[in-house]
Amino acid sequence: MGSWAGRIPALREGLGISHSALSMVLLCGGLGALLSHPVSSRLMSMFGARKTALIAGQSLLAVLLGIGAAPNVLALMFAVLLLGVMASCMNVAVQSIATKLEKSTGRSEMSKLHAWGCAGGLLGAVLGSAMAGMQVKPFMHYLLLAMPVSLLLKLACDSLDSFDGDDKAEIVEAKVFCLPRGPLVWLGALGFLGSMSEGSIADWSGVYLKDHFQVTDGFAPLALTAFSVMMLAARLCGDRMKARFGARSLVGCGALLSACGLFFAVFAPNSYCALAGFAAAGLGLSLLFPFVYSAAGKEGPLAFAGVATMSYSGSLIGPPVVGTLAEFVGMQSAIGFIGSLSLVMALIASRASLLK
Repeated sequence: MGSWAGRIPALREGLGISHSALSMVLLCGGLGALLSHPVSSRLMSMFGARKTALIAGQSLLAVLLGIGAAPNVLALMFAVLLLGVMASCMNVAVQSIATKLEKSTGRSEMSKLHAWGCAGGLLGAVLGSAMAGMQVKPFMHYLLLAMPVSLLLKLACDSLDSFDGDDKAEIVEAKVFCLPRGPLVWLGALGFLGSMSEGSIADWSGVYLKDHFQVTDGFAPLALTAFSVMMLAARLCGDRMKARFGARSLVGCGALLSACGLFFAVFAPNSYCALAGFAAAGLGLSLLFPFVYSAAGKEGPLAFAGVATMSYSGSLIGPPVVGTLAEFVGMQSAIGFIGSLSLVMALIASRASLLK
């Protein structure tokens, strides 16, 4: 996913896509995520979490090749739609395995596990920057990535035999939409705004650097790199910080830090200062999803499904909204809008009683 996001500027230039057309492409990714629940439910009920992660992961790599080879905008939209479906199916499977791990150990593990997700995104963004700097086309980049990652994915899923050897099929309620109620609404709202923010930063930060500061294709993905580095660092120690300070205060203060970082990026005098702003945003948003998903998972599968649905909706809405704003009022205002979302998240975190 880091490789996909890191090459968006190159894909946009290769097909001559405007900001508004790119918004529609990104909308397809969010739509695929939002509509993926029936697919993930079917896979989980037939194969269990471990095999679902393998199937979805291998499919994700195949879709990535389709994105790199897309000859026009319509083909790219379809490929990105499938990307959203497969990425969400893998997310459901891995989240199920992670929840079992927390229950079996009795310890908070989610932040550490989300850190590994950041590590993957970071490596993908760094690789994207290197490939762009060497003028490697996205398709060749994705082909070189897919071959070793496919093997690593198979080895990783096989290694889960020692943890979940029977890999029993799991019954997941097959609703297309499932919305949270009561106190869970606050968790869902945090997930919604968090997805809007993370997805928009991943998809548009590189475009912002390229358009506003005229950086090279090799430099543009460093915005996502800086964001991911700080997110990774914070999540590695997030579980220990949660035990000391509590989830609610960490999420609320982090949202304020994210807002400061994004507003700093908007008014940054140069691209290097803007990188520092995106890094601060990554640090601020780092612990939101580990703690929100962990809190929702403790309330049961249906509660988690509701919060996840709202989060997917945020990933659906965020990048296209930012793209539309960029088209009409400019990229600076669009990035500032993302910063304002962080201010709202800080307010909501103060009301989320399930964050403990």
